[in-house]
Amino acid sequence: MGINVLILGSGSALPTVNSHQSAQIVEVNNHPFLIDCGEGTQVELRRNKVRIQQINHIFISHLHGDHFFGLVGLMSTMHLLGRDKDIHIHGPKGLADIVLMQFKIVASYLSFKMHFHEINEASKVLFEDKAVKISALPLAHRIPTFGFLVEEKVAYRKLIVKAIEKYHIPKHARRAIVEGKDYTTIDGKLIPNKELTKDPLPPKKYAYCSDTAFSEKLIDDLPALDLLYHEATFLEEDKERAKQTFHSTAKDAATVALKTNAKKLILGHYSNRYKKKDKFLEEARTVFKETYHAEEGETFSL
Repeated sequence: MGINVLILGSGSALPTVNSHQSAQIVEVNNHPFLIDCGEGTQVELRRNKVRIQQINHIFISHLHGDHFFGLVGLMSTMHLLGRDKDIHIHGPKGLADIVLMQFKIVASYLSFKMHFHEINEASKVLFEDKAVKISALPLAHRIPTFGFLVEEKVAYRKLIVKAIEKYHIPKHARRAIVEGKDYTTIDGKLIPNKELTKDPLPPKKYAYCSDTAFSEKLIDDLPALDLLYHEATFLEEDKERAKQTFHSTAKDAATVALKTNAKKLILGHYSNRYKKKDKFLEEARTVFKETYHAEEGETFSL
């Protein structure tokens, strides 16, 4: 178990030779989820050896091109590689029309079905299984935009090997024990679960928040996180520009991390107007020390 976040792209607006548009793989229990799909995402997936046919759910934050222009290309690549399994795409109203129109106009048909799930202000849980829950977070941007909260489910309890051996507990009985049940031996003796197991590690929480202006509502919506990705398009010297475009500064991002008691902050979605990124860390760390760059190709493991 655990959550791994692979940064595929962390730039904003224009892609460059050194900066790719927004995209991340969030892996939980060996299942990869794709969050945003900027232009060129399929190339970065292959460069980072991601098993693209294992991706069954894609989450698109909003309908600005640097967050979804790579989607049609990725679907085409999956088709060419022989995919026959359905895929689920979660995004704001209009995403299905945009994607389906492109395939329709060029009379191209896929070998698998795309299921579109519309996200709106009333959306809460978007996906849930035994290992993870993924929820929508309304953000403050120029058009409907959503962040994503990824919460690991409480894991099974951990067996104490010496205790299992001491009481000669058979394999078929161990599933119930890790689920929290006591065990009764063949001679009728009750063994409390606390003697057989120890607590699992606390479930991990990760939130992806891009693009957004500084938002008190977002702070209220976020739980205490193990890891927060928050856009930092601008520095404080361009704070007025950030307000005009409904984006955040590095200091804004750090303030969100501080107020939500996050353990670690990743900054990304930098404007290309800045040639050096060091100032983003310097600015954010005056508010929140545990701040890091979203380096493309890097994995943050929880």
